[in-house]
Amino acid sequence: MKRPGIIIAATNSGCGKTTVTMGLLKALVIRGLKVQSYKVGPDYIDPMFHKHVTGNASRNLDSFLLEGDVVKYLYEKSNAKADISVIEGVMGLYDGLGGNSITGSTAHVSVLLDVPIILVVNAKGMSLSIAAVIKGFMDFHSDLRVEGVILNNVNSEALYLHLKKIVEEHCKIKVCGYLPQKCEYALESRHLGLVPAEELDVLDKRLELLVEQIEHSFDIPSLLDIARNSGELVYQKPELFPLVDMPLIDTNRVPQKNSTLRIAIAMDKAFNFYYQDNIDLLEEMGAEIIYFSPLKDAALPDNISGIMLGGGFPEVFAKELSENKKMLENIKSAAESDMPIYAECGGLMYLCEEIKTLDGCCYNMAGVFPGKSFMTKKLQRFGYVNVDYMEKEISLKAHEFHHSNIDMNAEIERVYQVSKAANTKKSWSCGYKYKNVLAAYAHIHFYSNIQFARHFMKKCYGYEVSF
Repeated sequence: MKRPGIIIAATNSGCGKTTVTMGLLKALVIRGLKVQSYKVGPDYIDPMFHKHVTGNASRNLDSFLLEGDVVKYLYEKSNAKADISVIEGVMGLYDGLGGNSITGSTAHVSVLLDVPIILVVNAKGMSLSIAAVIKGFMDFHSDLRVEGVILNNVNSEALYLHLKKIVEEHCKIKVCGYLPQKCEYALESRHLGLVPAEELDVLDKRLELLVEQIEHSFDIPSLLDIARNSGELVYQKPELFPLVDMPLIDTNRVPQKNSTLRIAIAMDKAFNFYYQDNIDLLEEMGAEIIYFSPLKDAALPDNISGIMLGGGFPEVFAKELSENKKMLENIKSAAESDMPIYAECGGLMYLCEEIKTLDGCCYNMAGVFPGKSFMTKKLQRFGYVNVDYMEKEISLKAHEFHHSNIDMNAEIERVYQVSKAANTKKSWSCGYKYKNVLAAYAHIHFYSNIQFARHFMKKCYGYEVSF
């Protein structure tokens, strides 16, 4: 079915994609529209901002992690009840895998979904040259649909009208508005990018100021008209084999009659990096999702069959996490009792013996693994990776980004062989396994190979315990 949608893209990182996207989302919500938002690529933080505005969970669209038909399937599945979809791009429009491919880029997602692009351009210091820049982006890929432009850092309406005339005359494209350069719109930053939305106490005030500007300087009716030009999706629906009634992995454990498989997912300021489609998939497989806070809750939820610990910023909240000793004991007890636990990045750090912060302070953690996590000044790994999950002979696509390392006991089993997607000669071992606990730095989208989620769920079936 054909549904309205637009992609907010940019010539390069730092042009104002997130600012434009956030303001536009808010303006559309104010108009009473039901908006479904998306983020191109493996980013977790921008979707949190989106959800804060729309009230709907934002989704990731990633053409490296996922096959093209899967991207289309998840896009159509999630926007079925939306009036309009707004997709925030990643980096520059054409920047994809390895810097020399459009795979994983905003452009690739636009071509897959047949959704028109609104190009955000930093107009500071430009006049006629801006037309050459925009024309180049329009013509670089013949299948791409760049149908509108937003000019950023334009500090007067007179200058905007001057630039608008230049662009529309030379590029034959609609200029849909501008934003002046104002610090009131700025979002705070941290080493992994923008901070999570719940940490920004001033976010709502900034959004209010931003929307006031957008109402004055954006041509929203034109943006809506462009969104209606989205094409109709044509794809082969992925073969998702039966997800329920899976056999128990341990026949000595029999689930209680009429019991519900409950998976506890860590969700608070320290742990909040999850793909929404991953959580939805677990629910479709029959799980009831129970959220808990390693920061604030005194104990794990009752009657749970498995635990997920996502990424986030445990190092920022290391002191508070270490002081919640009862929760740390619960996690350690769950691991020792063979409860299935899956952890990524920050979750891996939490399962180690300690976290050492950049200021040299050490904080005790759960101690499931005999290893110590320590923060580093430089980014250790960043980018797409291929993962061979050797325990089950499953191949996966994933993403890594972290400012920490693990000094892990050499006797702990490693079940991942990881290699850089852009340079397979660079490889390393990860995927630490202890009993039914699996923890690694790689962030995995379950739809890259659905058997990975199936394996986790099979472990959870037949396991139920209270704390």
